[in-house]
Amino acid sequence: MNAKQLAAEAAVTLIEDGMKVGLGTGSTAYFAIQKIGRRVKEEGLRVTCIATSVQSEELAKSLNIPMAGFEELSVLDITIDGADEADHQLQLIKGGGGALLREKIIAYMTTHYVIIADDSKYVETLG
Repeated sequence: MNAKQLAAEAAVTLIEDGMKVGLGTGSTAYFAIQKIGRRVKEEGLRVTCIATSVQSEELAKSLNIPMAGFEELSVLDITIDGADEADHQLQLIKGGGGALLREKIIAYMTTHYVIIADDSKYVETLG
């Protein structure tokens, strides 16, 4: 298991039964969504999720993760997503891809936003 997967799976341990969860987009979020799917199947974890992209939504549905639309939720307990870049002062760039609008909406709705980054995301200078 690589560092990105380990970090994503560790973040998923923050999700508790009954939470409303935002699902990020990208390679790191992929691992988190996979782990949430396993928890739903193996532990009976009850969550309601909304995704920052169509790709993440389709993955979650394929894993039988309960999904909701933007019109159904107004607040999310937690969102788990990856960073595009991070520096050593823990400043980061998030949302540089095609899911930017949905990411911004979900960020606004989220109480606790967990950003995952392994060492491959660290740069000396952002941007």
